[in-house]
Amino acid sequence: MTPLSRDSAELLAIEALSWLVGNDDLLPTFLGATGATEADLRERARDADFLASVLDFLLMDDAWISAFCQSADYKPDFPMRARAALPGGAEVNWT
Repeated sequence: MTPLSRDSAELLAIEALSWLVGNDDLLPTFLGATGATEADLRERARDADFLASVLDFLLMDDAWISAFCQSADYKPDFPMRARAALPGGAEVNWT
């Protein structure tokens, strides 16, 4: 798996954050799971570590990441490739 460039990864993660904010059912789950506040969503939208946490959250459930990919017209592997380019991406172990 080839990671995306850092800039491309951040752009994809910002799109994922925007999608998440627009999802009234999933946003409360994200806020509860991460401890983030609505203010954090605005203040940290360009923070690579925060964006990585958005992708980590969405990647926990195939239905969530599939819904995002379909809405943004991304291939299913793009979020994982983006996650690999963000801080801590090399440390992710899915086994």
